[in-house]
Amino acid sequence: MEREFLEPVFIEAFDVDDAWFQCLSAILDKGHVYMITRGSYEGQKRLEFDFAVVRIKKPSHQIIPIIPEGMSIPAPTDMDYIQGYLGYLLTGAKTDTEDYTYGERLVGRLQDPGAMVKNMPLNVNQVEEVIKIYKDKGFGTNQATMEIGMPSDIRLADPPCLRIIDTRIRYGKLHFILYFRSWDLWGGFPSNLGGLQLVKQYMAEEIGVEDGEIIAVSKGLHLYEYSWDLAKIRTNKVNPAALKDVTAKEVKTR
Repeated sequence: MEREFLEPVFIEAFDVDDAWFQCLSAILDKGHVYMITRGSYEGQKRLEFDFAVVRIKKPSHQIIPIIPEGMSIPAPTDMDYIQGYLGYLLTGAKTDTEDYTYGERLVGRLQDPGAMVKNMPLNVNQVEEVIKIYKDKGFGTNQATMEIGMPSDIRLADPPCLRIIDTRIRYGKLHFILYFRSWDLWGGFPSNLGGLQLVKQYMAEEIGVEDGEIIAVSKGLHLYEYSWDLAKIRTNKVNPAALKDVTAKEVKTR
Protein backbone atom coordinates (compact mmCIF):
# COMPACT_ATOMS: atom_id res chain seq x y z
CA MET A 1 0.00 0.00 0.00
CA GLU A 2 1.27 3.45 -0.91
CA ARG A 3 2.00 5.74 2.01
CA GLU A 4 -0.04 8.91 2.35
CA PHE A 5 1.88 10.54 5.21
CA LEU A 6 5.46 10.68 6.40
CA GLU A 7 6.44 8.02 8.92
CA PRO A 8 8.91 9.50 11.43
CA VAL A 9 11.12 7.08 13.36
CA PHE A 10 12.50 7.66 16.87
CA ILE A 11 15.49 5.61 17.97
CA GLU A 12 16.61 5.69 21.61
CA ALA A 13 20.02 4.09 22.05
CA PHE A 14 22.67 3.65 24.73
CA ASP A 15 25.80 4.18 22.63
CA VAL A 16 26.85 4.65 18.99
CA ASP A 17 27.07 0.91 18.34
CA ASP A 18 23.55 0.40 19.68
CA ALA A 19 22.23 3.36 17.64
CA TRP A 20 23.79 2.06 14.43
CA PHE A 21 22.35 -1.43 14.88
CA GLN A 22 18.88 -0.15 15.78
CA CYS A 23 18.84 2.18 12.77
CA LEU A 24 19.90 -0.62 10.43
CA SER A 25 17.17 -2.87 11.77
CA ALA A 26 14.48 -0.17 11.61
CA ILE A 27 15.31 1.06 8.11
CA LEU A 28 15.03 -2.46 6.70
CA ASP A 29 11.46 -2.59 8.01
CA LYS A 30 10.30 1.02 7.68
CA GLY A 31 12.45 2.61 4.98
CA HIS A 32 11.21 3.98 1.65
CA VAL A 33 12.88 2.85 -1.58
CA TYR A 34 13.30 5.37 -4.39
CA MET A 35 15.47 6.17 -7.38
CA ILE A 36 18.11 8.89 -6.89
CA THR A 37 17.57 11.60 -9.51
CA ARG A 38 20.32 13.93 -8.28
CA GLY A 39 23.25 13.48 -5.93
CA SER A 40 25.56 10.64 -4.96
CA TYR A 41 24.86 7.39 -6.83
CA GLU A 42 22.47 9.11 -9.23
CA GLY A 43 20.37 6.55 -11.11
CA GLN A 44 20.62 3.95 -8.33
CA LYS A 45 18.19 3.02 -5.59
CA ARG A 46 18.27 4.26 -2.03
CA LEU A 47 16.46 3.01 1.09
CA GLU A 48 15.64 5.94 3.36
CA PHE A 49 13.71 6.91 6.47
CA ASP A 50 11.04 9.54 5.91
CA PHE A 51 12.42 11.30 8.99
CA ALA A 52 14.60 10.04 11.84
CA VAL A 53 15.49 11.20 15.33
CA VAL A 54 18.30 9.28 17.01
CA ARG A 55 19.01 9.85 20.70
CA ILE A 56 22.27 8.43 22.08
CA LYS A 57 22.56 8.60 25.87
CA LYS A 58 26.20 7.52 26.33
CA PRO A 59 27.95 8.09 22.97
CA SER A 60 31.41 7.76 24.53
CA HIS A 61 30.75 4.21 25.76
CA GLN A 62 31.20 2.36 22.44
CA ILE A 63 32.12 4.60 19.51
CA ILE A 64 33.05 1.82 17.08
CA PRO A 65 30.26 -0.45 15.78
CA ILE A 66 30.81 -4.07 16.73
CA ILE A 67 30.64 -6.79 14.08
CA PRO A 68 30.05 -10.17 15.80
CA GLU A 69 32.53 -12.94 15.16
CA GLY A 70 31.65 -15.15 12.25
CA MET A 71 29.93 -12.46 10.17
CA SER A 72 31.70 -12.12 6.84
CA ILE A 73 31.30 -8.36 6.60
CA PRO A 74 33.79 -5.56 7.26
CA ALA A 75 33.38 -3.06 10.08
CA PRO A 76 32.06 0.26 8.70
CA THR A 77 34.82 2.25 10.42
CA ASP A 78 37.64 1.97 12.94
CA MET A 79 39.30 4.15 15.56
CA ASP A 80 42.17 5.15 13.28
CA TYR A 81 39.70 6.52 10.74
CA ILE A 82 37.75 8.35 13.43
CA GLN A 83 40.91 9.92 14.81
CA GLY A 84 41.72 11.10 11.30
CA TYR A 85 38.18 12.41 10.93
CA LEU A 86 38.62 14.35 14.17
CA GLY A 87 41.61 16.09 12.57
CA TYR A 88 39.44 16.87 9.54
CA LEU A 89 36.83 18.48 11.79
CA LEU A 90 39.25 20.59 13.82
CA THR A 91 41.53 21.96 11.08
CA GLY A 92 40.74 24.35 8.28
CA ALA A 93 42.96 22.73 5.65
CA LYS A 94 41.38 22.30 2.21
CA THR A 95 42.72 21.04 -1.10
CA ASP A 96 42.19 22.78 -4.44
CA THR A 97 39.75 20.05 -5.51
CA GLU A 98 37.44 20.50 -2.51
CA ASP A 99 34.55 22.96 -2.50
CA TYR A 100 34.54 22.96 1.30
CA THR A 101 35.47 20.91 4.36
CA TYR A 102 33.64 20.67 7.65
CA GLY A 103 36.80 21.83 9.40
CA GLU A 104 37.00 24.91 7.20
CA ARG A 105 33.44 25.81 8.12
CA LEU A 106 33.93 25.06 11.84
CA VAL A 107 37.36 26.43 12.68
CA GLY A 108 39.21 27.53 9.55
CA ARG A 109 39.63 30.50 7.31
CA LEU A 110 37.46 30.42 4.23
CA GLN A 111 39.23 31.19 0.99
CA ASP A 112 37.75 34.30 -0.63
CA PRO A 113 34.61 34.38 1.57
CA GLY A 114 33.40 37.57 -0.08
CA ALA A 115 32.88 35.69 -3.33
CA MET A 116 30.57 33.27 -1.55
CA VAL A 117 28.40 35.46 0.67
CA LYS A 118 28.90 39.23 0.78
CA ASN A 119 29.36 41.00 4.10
CA MET A 120 29.08 37.85 6.19
CA PRO A 121 31.86 37.34 8.80
CA LEU A 122 32.93 33.77 8.08
CA ASN A 123 36.47 33.77 9.40
CA VAL A 124 35.68 32.45 12.87
CA ASN A 125 36.57 29.42 14.98
CA GLN A 126 33.09 28.36 16.03
CA VAL A 127 34.31 25.63 18.37
CA GLU A 128 36.38 28.05 20.43
CA GLU A 129 33.65 30.70 20.30
CA VAL A 130 31.09 28.29 21.76
CA ILE A 131 33.53 27.32 24.51
CA LYS A 132 34.07 31.02 25.24
CA ILE A 133 30.32 31.75 25.36
CA TYR A 134 29.71 29.09 27.98
CA LYS A 135 32.78 29.99 30.06
CA ASP A 136 32.15 33.75 29.99
CA LYS A 137 28.35 33.96 30.00
CA GLY A 138 27.21 30.77 31.69
CA PHE A 139 24.94 27.99 30.49
CA GLY A 140 21.62 29.85 30.17
CA THR A 141 21.72 30.47 26.42
CA ASN A 142 20.30 29.06 23.20
CA GLN A 143 22.82 30.91 21.02
CA ALA A 144 25.75 28.48 21.10
CA THR A 145 25.14 27.00 17.65
CA MET A 146 27.80 26.00 15.11
CA GLU A 147 26.75 26.18 11.47
CA ILE A 148 28.18 24.21 8.57
CA GLY A 149 25.72 25.12 5.82
CA MET A 150 25.78 28.37 3.84
CA PRO A 151 23.22 29.86 1.44
CA SER A 152 25.58 29.42 -1.52
CA ASP A 153 25.79 25.64 -0.88
CA ILE A 154 22.60 25.21 -2.88
CA ARG A 155 24.71 25.68 -6.02
CA LEU A 156 27.25 22.98 -5.16
CA ALA A 157 27.13 19.60 -6.86
CA ASP A 158 27.77 17.96 -3.48
CA PRO A 159 26.67 20.32 -0.66
CA PRO A 160 27.45 19.53 2.99
CA CYS A 161 25.40 16.75 4.55
CA LEU A 162 25.90 18.00 8.10
CA ARG A 163 24.31 21.44 8.40
CA ILE A 164 24.02 22.33 12.09
CA ILE A 165 25.81 21.38 15.31
CA ASP A 166 23.68 22.87 18.05
CA THR A 167 24.74 22.66 21.69
CA ARG A 168 23.18 22.73 25.12
CA ILE A 169 24.57 22.50 28.63
CA ARG A 170 21.97 21.10 30.98
CA TYR A 171 22.21 19.00 34.13
CA GLY A 172 25.96 19.62 34.18
CA LYS A 173 26.59 18.04 30.76
CA LEU A 174 27.35 19.26 27.22
CA HIS A 175 24.93 17.83 24.67
CA PHE A 176 25.07 17.97 20.85
CA ILE A 177 21.99 18.30 18.65
CA LEU A 178 22.85 17.57 15.01
CA TYR A 179 21.00 18.00 11.73
CA PHE A 180 22.00 16.07 8.60
CA ARG A 181 20.17 16.86 5.36
CA SER A 182 21.43 13.51 4.00
CA TRP A 183 23.27 10.77 5.87
CA ASP A 184 24.76 7.45 4.76
CA LEU A 185 23.77 5.00 7.49
CA TRP A 186 26.28 2.28 6.68
CA GLY A 187 29.59 4.15 6.60
CA GLY A 188 28.93 7.81 7.27
CA PHE A 189 26.77 7.48 10.41
CA PRO A 190 29.33 5.73 12.67
CA SER A 191 32.32 7.73 11.42
CA ASN A 192 30.54 11.07 11.68
CA LEU A 193 29.20 10.36 15.15
CA GLY A 194 32.55 9.04 16.34
CA GLY A 195 34.40 12.15 15.22
CA LEU A 196 31.75 14.54 16.54
CA GLN A 197 31.71 12.71 19.86
CA LEU A 198 35.45 13.35 20.22
CA VAL A 199 34.85 17.03 19.45
CA LYS A 200 32.16 17.12 22.14
CA GLN A 201 34.44 15.49 24.67
CA TYR A 202 37.14 18.08 23.95
CA MET A 203 34.68 20.96 24.31
CA ALA A 204 33.18 19.59 27.53
CA GLU A 205 36.62 19.29 29.08
CA GLU A 206 37.55 22.84 28.04
CA ILE A 207 34.29 24.23 29.44
CA GLY A 208 34.57 22.22 32.64
CA VAL A 209 31.40 20.13 32.38
CA GLU A 210 30.65 16.45 31.84
CA ASP A 211 30.17 14.84 28.45
CA GLY A 212 26.51 14.43 27.53
CA GLU A 213 24.15 13.03 24.91
CA ILE A 214 23.90 13.29 21.14
CA ILE A 215 20.53 13.79 19.48
CA ALA A 216 20.79 13.54 15.70
CA VAL A 217 17.98 14.50 13.32
CA SER A 218 17.79 13.75 9.60
CA LYS A 219 15.22 13.67 6.82
CA GLY A 220 17.74 11.76 4.70
CA LEU A 221 19.19 8.91 6.77
CA HIS A 222 19.64 6.17 4.18
CA LEU A 223 21.27 3.02 2.87
CA TYR A 224 22.63 2.92 -0.66
CA GLU A 225 21.78 -0.19 -2.63
CA TYR A 226 25.33 -1.61 -2.36
CA SER A 227 24.95 -1.87 1.43
CA TRP A 228 21.52 -3.53 1.59
CA ASP A 229 22.93 -7.04 1.76
CA LEU A 230 25.51 -5.95 4.36
CA ALA A 231 22.73 -4.52 6.52
CA LYS A 232 20.66 -7.70 6.16
CA ILE A 233 23.60 -9.82 7.28
CA ARG A 234 24.36 -7.58 10.27
CA THR A 235 20.74 -7.59 11.45
CA ASN A 236 19.93 -11.20 10.49
CA LYS A 237 16.98 -10.03 8.39
CA VAL A 238 16.61 -12.34 5.39
CA ASN A 239 13.58 -10.73 3.77
CA PRO A 240 12.94 -7.36 5.44
CA ALA A 241 9.63 -5.63 4.91
CA ALA A 242 11.01 -2.52 3.22
CA LEU A 243 12.78 -4.53 0.51
CA LYS A 244 10.16 -7.16 -0.28
CA ASP A 245 9.59 -7.51 -4.01
CA VAL A 246 11.63 -4.41 -4.85
CA THR A 247 12.16 -4.14 -8.59
CA ALA A 248 13.26 -1.30 -10.82
CA LYS A 249 9.69 -0.82 -12.05
CA GLU A 250 8.34 -0.49 -8.52
CA VAL A 251 10.78 2.22 -7.50
CA LYS A 252 9.19 5.65 -7.76
CA THR A 253 11.17 8.76 -8.61
CA ARG A 254 9.23 10.88 -6.16
